[in-house]
Amino acid sequence: MLEIIYQDEHIVAINKPAGWLVHRSWLDRKETVVIMQTLRDQIGQHVFTVHRLDRPTSGVLLFALSSSVARELSQQFEQQRIAKRYHAVVRGHLHESGTIEYALKEQLDKFARQDKEPQHAVSHYRSIAQTELPIMASRYPTSRYTLVELHPQTGRKHQLRRHMSHLSHPILGDSSYGDLRHNRA
Repeated sequence: MLEIIYQDEHIVAINKPAGWLVHRSWLDRKETVVIMQTLRDQIGQHVFTVHRLDRPTSGVLLFALSSSVARELSQQFEQQRIAKRYHAVVRGHLHESGTIEYALKEQLDKFARQDKEPQHAVSHYRSIAQTELPIMASRYPTSRYTLVELHPQTGRKHQLRRHMSHLSHPILGDSSYGDLRHNRA
């Protein structure tokens, strides 16, 4: 059962667990349990996706209860009238706040065109807290981490994960762009 954190006659917001696909996808054709169908069965009403979160990402996921509301909310996301905020733990001590403006080359999958130029991408970050643990994950006897708040201004595939890796502060647990030694530790 999915945790519903808000629902009215127009929308429903859930707490998406990590590891779930939002909808059926070619990424995993064999997956039979997905958020969209589970939520539809749970509330007894058709739901419309407004945005998505990557499979390994947990967080608030918003669905519309009609196609007209879905269209309006999708437009608000596209026009950046809805602010998204994420929290992550990154490797190393990151003391400041800042903006990452770094174009990202589209990652190739079976739908991506191979001749596309890198796409403009902007993310904002703010350091919240730092810690140092007595764990030897690399050549140092301790490991440093920072809790950050992240705001993507644009919406590129894996943008926050790729931007933090670009800063040499990869997100902990990220198997694609992260530091595998720290992930294992």
